[in-house]
Amino acid sequence: MAEPSSRTRFGWRFWLLLAATLAGVAITSSLGRWQLSRGAEKEALQAAITARQQQPALDGATLARPLTPAQKDGLLHRSITLRGEWLPDRTVFLDNRPMQGQAGFFVVTPLRLAGSDTVLLVQRGWAPRHQRQRESLPPVDTPAGPVQVNGRIAEHPSRVYQLGTDSAGPIRQNLDLEAFRAETGLPLASVMVLQTGPPSEGLRRDWPEAASGVDKHYGYAFQWFGLCTLIGLLFLWFQVVRPFYRSRRLA
Repeated sequence: MAEPSSRTRFGWRFWLLLAATLAGVAITSSLGRWQLSRGAEKEALQAAITARQQQPALDGATLARPLTPAQKDGLLHRSITLRGEWLPDRTVFLDNRPMQGQAGFFVVTPLRLAGSDTVLLVQRGWAPRHQRQRESLPPVDTPAGPVQVNGRIAEHPSRVYQLGTDSAGPIRQNLDLEAFRAETGLPLASVMVLQTGPPSEGLRRDWPEAASGVDKHYGYAFQWFGLCTLIGLLFLWFQVVRPFYRSRRLA
């Protein structure tokens, strides 16, 4: 029996599937490499955060002066020791901020730095919300007079979804720095401090470590490379291996 010509064995359908397969392999492998590069970037970021956290603690004078965006970014995650006095009448309770599966508030109180007019917003800790009386404030002790606060420099709390605009009361969904500065007239610094340490004053401070999300990127890369491999194997099986054995049986 005469061997079928290559034109007969590899018709237009084969070449169309080959082009689609090559395109799929190129796209998925490219996406996998992109996820690997993002993972490498996040690893570098995590290493930078860890290095900053291990540096000696700063003092409040560092934040008492105006900061450029670059200076602000360079101070994030640094440890800091503050001295000053709380402004308890300006305390804000940020709602819908769970901790370890329990509903509650992030408690934010302005601290006027000693020897300066600068005021820092300090995320002092987490307090549980009353299960039935949603407008009830948790008992939080705010010491009067000079205090010392240990923490780390942080961005302002992430925003949560809200309907409409927040009231000017103590319970709010979000805290916008510029709006709060205009509302209170306080000379607020452009960064805030996340207070660290054991529970005290009715507040817990089980803050999660700053996560880079590198595992997520490597997981996505594994999925893309797996899909890339699957596309190639399916093409080989259905368009090369399977037709080859079928033709051998018919010979």
